[in-house]
Amino acid sequence: MFVWQNFVNKVCKSEICNFAKAKLCPRSHECSGMVISMKIDTIAAIATAISDAGIGIIRVSGEEAVSIVQKIYQNKEKKNVLDQYASHTIHYGFIMEEDGTVLDEVMVSVMKAPYSYTMEDTVEINCHGGALMMKKILMAVIHAGARMAEPGEFTKRAFLNGRIDLSKAEAVMDIIHAKNEFALKTSVKQLRGSVYDKVKELRDQILYEIAFIESALDDPEHISLEGYEEKLSNQVFSIMEELEKLLVSADDGRILKEGIRTVIVGRPNVGKSSLLNLLMGQERAIVTDIAGTTRDALEETIRFGDITLHITDTAGIRDTEDVVEKIGVERAKKISEDADLILYVIDSSEVLDKNDEAILKLIEGKKTIILLNKSDLSEVTNQKAIEDLYQKVFDYDGQFLTDKADSVSLLRISAKEKEGLDALRAQIEDYFFHGKIMSENELYITNVRHKEAILEAVESMRRVRQSLENHMPEDFYSIDLMGAYASLGKILGEEVGEDLVNKIFSEFCMGK
Repeated sequence: MFVWQNFVNKVCKSEICNFAKAKLCPRSHECSGMVISMKIDTIAAIATAISDAGIGIIRVSGEEAVSIVQKIYQNKEKKNVLDQYASHTIHYGFIMEEDGTVLDEVMVSVMKAPYSYTMEDTVEINCHGGALMMKKILMAVIHAGARMAEPGEFTKRAFLNGRIDLSKAEAVMDIIHAKNEFALKTSVKQLRGSVYDKVKELRDQILYEIAFIESALDDPEHISLEGYEEKLSNQVFSIMEELEKLLVSADDGRILKEGIRTVIVGRPNVGKSSLLNLLMGQERAIVTDIAGTTRDALEETIRFGDITLHITDTAGIRDTEDVVEKIGVERAKKISEDADLILYVIDSSEVLDKNDEAILKLIEGKKTIILLNKSDLSEVTNQKAIEDLYQKVFDYDGQFLTDKADSVSLLRISAKEKEGLDALRAQIEDYFFHGKIMSENELYITNVRHKEAILEAVESMRRVRQSLENHMPEDFYSIDLMGAYASLGKILGEEVGEDLVNKIFSEFCMGK
């Protein structure tokens, strides 16, 4: 306790109060930690979709939630006794208008602080669905003394009252917006604390080293730093290894959560639209023998095994005098710039030409799968022909599809005969997920804000490592360790300002 007491006293005098939040500070009862202003009045909002439905819910939260709803609620004995009901009970009754007219027949749930979503007294009115009815009951609640909640204000109160950290709050919104199974599963895991647990574990390790250094500097007679450089170096290496794993997961996580931005490119009439139809399992794009049939980009989202592809079929890229087709070609080039994956379709029964030269320049540096289509016909263009063209375009001395196998590969397919899809899916998995989609126990970072905070922490740990290599004084280690600790704290909401908190919750829906 001596070590921690000395350290915490010094930290608190410096007005750094992160450690109270970490529950390691013996003076935490005297500290308020991060201070963000919060309105303490009672709020209300419609918590379900405003549409025709069987049930609608109006949520009310705050110190006066029970007394406000009691003004407009009567039980079947026509008594206003909501305040007499125990917490976590639900009651049948009626919502009344000011003149005593019954507005609706309802079920009212009572949840008293601190055992509610917001840790405040909360009442939920379960009424009949329908936009008009829900709005009328909401207005009755507001006339009784509540105010309209801001977007995300219920979850914001849960965060500010300490029920959830910021990573769990963001997971709530991710669950609502999940577009695929991976996004949903990952968001649920984050809501249950997967990100919080890992970040807290790393912060605790960093915090221990900061405490040891500070205590040793304060009391060198009792705490020796002899041999500490080697010990800290090993710990820094271990922490950085964990942070790097999280960064790798962030890249994979974004792709899995949002889907792979995929663009199909190629000359006209090589089978791009046929490929899109094959991937979709239906005739979505018009397919003809006439070159230039596709004039504009056609966008679709498809499930390809366990992968989500946001796929765009573009106009065939070629020199053309047709004004409309030329616009489509320029649009195809622009869309390709932002793609995660390029599917470059080549008609293997025809020779390559100058339009293919232009396409190679367009896709340079992109993850690309070259698809030799029409493998059911006699092959005129093969791997060597493509490599020869690449060497001509870029004056490249080597084998294009061998030396650059990490970003470009070649597959033979037949969109007409529906051949090659399994190989295509396997290649995409190798490119983006190292051959596997996800493990049940694997942690993925899916939030850009979290990734940025981890990058900052990695940079701070690199400075610690540099200081160790240069045998700098221990104070330097402590400064950068504190920087890493603070950066990771941003993920949990312990090192963020009020403006950022307000921005995050402003993106929530009104009743959440």
